[in-house]
This record gives sequence, C-alpha cells and structure tokens, in this order.
Amino acid sequence: MPHDETPAPTQAPPQTQTLNRSSAGSSAARLPAPRLPGPVDAGPAPWLLRLIAVGLVLAALNLRPAITSLGALLEEVREGLHMSGSVAGVLTSVPPLCFAVFGVMAPRLARRFGAGTVVCAGMAAIAAGLVIRPYVGSTAGFLAASALALMGIAVSNILMPVIVKRWFPDRVGTMTGLYSMALALGTALAAAVTVPLTGALGGNWQSGLAVWAVLAALAVLPWIVLVRDRTPAPGQPAATRPGRGSGAASASGAASGSAEGSGPASGSASGAASGSASASGAADARSAEAPALRITRSRTAWGLACFFGLQATAAYITMGWMPQIFRDAGVPAGTAGVLLAVTMAMGVPLAFVIPRVAGRLRQQGPIVVVLGLCGLIGYTGLYLVPAAGAWAWALLLGVANCAFPLALTMIGMRSRTGAGVVRLSAFAQSTGYLLSIPGPLLVGVLYQHSGGWGLPIALMAGLMIPQMVAGVLAGRDRTIEDEC
Repeated sequence: MPHDETPAPTQAPPQTQTLNRSSAGSSAARLPAPRLPGPVDAGPAPWLLRLIAVGLVLAALNLRPAITSLGALLEEVREGLHMSGSVAGVLTSVPPLCFAVFGVMAPRLARRFGAGTVVCAGMAAIAAGLVIRPYVGSTAGFLAASALALMGIAVSNILMPVIVKRWFPDRVGTMTGLYSMALALGTALAAAVTVPLTGALGGNWQSGLAVWAVLAALAVLPWIVLVRDRTPAPGQPAATRPGRGSGAASASGAASGSAEGSGPASGSASGAASGSASASGAADARSAEAPALRITRSRTAWGLACFFGLQATAAYITMGWMPQIFRDAGVPAGTAGVLLAVTMAMGVPLAFVIPRVAGRLRQQGPIVVVLGLCGLIGYTGLYLVPAAGAWAWALLLGVANCAFPLALTMIGMRSRTGAGVVRLSAFAQSTGYLLSIPGPLLVGVLYQHSGGWGLPIALMAGLMIPQMVAGVLAGRDRTIEDEC
C-alpha cells in the first residue's frame, strides 16, 4: 500500500546559499530606510497658517490709511496747524521719501529679529504714529509722528513678499493677491470714509485722523504669536528656524526650503527640491553672506526698481492730485472724493486676480502692457473730457494702478531663495520709492506755472511708456541669481 511521504527539504549548495544571502543583503541595502518623524518634516499647524493669512490681511489694510486719510482732511490740518502751502505740498512727497529711507532697514532688521517680529513692530509704530500726530500741536511734531507711522509702513511693505515666500512658497500669486486686495481696500476705505467718520466724531479733524490707529492696533495681535513662534516654515529644516543668530533663515525671514520656484509660474514643481532642503539652506546662507551691492548687477532688479518707482509715481500723483483735477473740471467736491475712492477700490478685486494670473505665466510682460494701455486711455480722456467721462477715467486709472500688486508678485518670482527675495524686495522698493519722490512735486509745479492741467496730465501719460518698458524687462522668465 502506498504511503504518503513528505519530501524532505532540499538544501541548496553552499555557493547558492552565499549568492542568496548576498542578493538578500543587496536588496535590503536597496530598500529605503524607514523615515522617522522629526522636526524637519513637521510643518506649521493649519491654524498657524490661517493666523498668518489673517495677519497679512490686517497688515495690508494698514499700509495706506495714514496717507489717504490725511489727504481727505488736508485743508483742515493746514488750518489747524497753521501750515504753509509749500509745507502742505511737501507732505505729498513725504511717504515715498520715508519708504525709500526706512525701507533699506528692513533686511538688516529681519536678519536680526526675524521678519514676523519686524512686521509686528511695524504695526505698533503705525498705531503709535497715527494716535500721536493729530495732537502734537505743531507742524514739526506732525511730520515727525507721520514719519514714525510711515517707517512702520515702509518696513512692512518690504517684508510682505518675504512672509509670503516663507510660509506660502507654493501659493505666492494667491497670497500676494490676497494682501494686495486688502491693501487696495484699506486705501479706498480711508479715502471714502474719513470725512464721514470725522463728522460722526464731532467734526474734529484730530479724531478723524486718530481713529485709524485702532485698525493698526488690531493688526499687532496676530503678529505677536509669530514673534513667539519658532515653528519651521514648510520645507524648512528645524536647524534653520527663524530667530536671533539662526543664520540664513533669519536673514531673510523666509525659507526657500523646497520651493525651488516661486509659485505656479516657476515652471517647475515647488516641491521638486524637497530632498535638498539642506542644499537650499546652504544656498540661502551663501546668498545672505554675499555683498549687498551685488544685486545692482542684475538688469532684472533694475527693471523691477524702475517699474516699481514709476507705478508708485502714478499712484501718489493720483492720490494727491486727482480729486483736484476733477474739481477744477467742474465736478463737485464730494463726487471728486468718491471718484478717488472708486479708483482705489478697483484694486480690490483686480489685486487678487492679477497676481494669480501673473503666477501662471512665465513672462508677465503682456499684463504690464495691458495695464499701461489702460493708463494711457484714462489720461487721454482726463485731458480731453475730464468731467463728461469722469467715471470711466476713474475706472481705467484704477485698473492701471494695479501695477502695484503685479510688481509685488514679480518680486516674489524673480529670485530662487528667500534671502534673494528680501534683498530684491528691499532694493526694488527702496530704489523705486526714491525715484517716485519728484513726481507729485513736479505735477504741482507744472500746474502752478501753466495755470491748468494740460502739462501735468501729459507728463503722467508720458510716464506710462517707460513704465511699460521697465515692466516688460522685469517680467522676463529669469531670476536675479542668473544675472548676479
């Protein structure tokens, strides 16, 4: 009777066993080591990113009311402080002057204390300046307190793109649009409601100016958390946390981390360098230690600076003189103020849309040209039929003024690293604001000597041509690291 037999296991020859062990060893060597959780992988909590977004919006809301609220009550301020007409004229050029002078301080302060800390201090300076200046009782004190508020605005202006680059490296266009929209909203609100607020507060111009300090004080609160927080930004190694003495990360307040590009328009995935975070950190360190003047070798940086300066010139001429242009054409004073508010309000939706579109394009030159053409048409209409087409010209000039959020978007896209962004932001904005200082003064001089608005409007229209040229140059698909 046959019986079941269990076959005995066969033993491989010694050579085969050796080969199997070698093959298994090499296979084991090829297997990836288990990835242990650690501070390098632990990104910021979702609530922290939401808080940073709220902080960006509140900060942006405070970057223009100090200027446009004063414009709405300039006549009352002149009478209250016995301010001469020439000093009042200088006031229209003080903001870009302060932005140019104090803006250069932002990179050094960010290296020392971190970008979030500097923005927090900037909001506190805005609140202090706005609450002090109406009550100092002298022209010199008013100018000094205004300079304090403008200093806070200047450093925050510089560091907004840096905060975006550091915490939202894959959403540069979206977040730039968000805070640009908030900036335009704050500008329009201050232009439109300062006079009604003053009336509601008893008709006292001091109260009408000081009330804007409340909004600045609110903006301090979310940034206090960032002063204390040491969470690494997305893709940033824990060793490069921002803070005093933290090297490259604190130098820029931004971590390039895994963001080799600058958002959707970088042409490459922003997470492509996630395995090379330390290499990016080293690149940031080398960039931070490079001589500061090296950026002047970049044609892209100069193009951005000129583009920024020319759009700032147009913006401050608009904020300072456009209501007077409409009033001289027969438009009632109240309507002229509303027209300015409409021009500023155009930036609310477009400041969100334009950066998103720009972030999806490799070159931003076409957007620059469209905005410039809107400005040319608006100024032409303002020259020919200022009163009859006032609303159309206000809308077109509002579209042209959206060159500002486009410039901020290009700053975030024209450098590979966070350190490069902060240096480019400081250079472009400080140089640009310096270039914009003579514009409002020159318009006033031409108006006074010509007795009309023909020459000033021709000047404003003529400046749109070099603005388009500089913007096309700055919008090319390259970075400052390619040129320095």
